[in-house]
Amino acid sequence: MDFIEIFKALSNKGRFQILQWLKEPEQNFPTQEHADLREVGVCVGQIQKKSGLTQSTVSEYLTIMQKANLVKSVKIGQWTYYKRNEEILQLISDYFKDEL
Repeated sequence: MDFIEIFKALSNKGRFQILQWLKEPEQNFPTQEHADLREVGVCVGQIQKKSGLTQSTVSEYLTIMQKANLVKSVKIGQWTYYKRNEEILQLISDYFKDEL
C-alpha cells in the first residue's frame, strides 16, 4: 500500500468530499435507473452534479483516487460507476490506529 499516493489523493478537498459522499451513497445521491447505488456505486454524472465541478475535473479526481486504490470502478454499458474500496480504507484506519 502506497501511503504517499493515498495522502496525495486525500489532500484535495474535492476528492476528500467525494470519498465522504460515497460512504453513504443512498443519502448523498438520487436513485439511479441503471444501477443500484450499494452494489455498483455512483455514476460519474451524479458525482459531477452534486459537486458542481466539471465532468473532466471529477473524472480526474476519480482517476487519482482509483490509482491510490481508494475507489473501485465498474463500467456498465456507457456508464462508469464508482464506490469506495472499503478494504483499503479499513487497512488505512488500522494503520493509523496501530502505528500512529
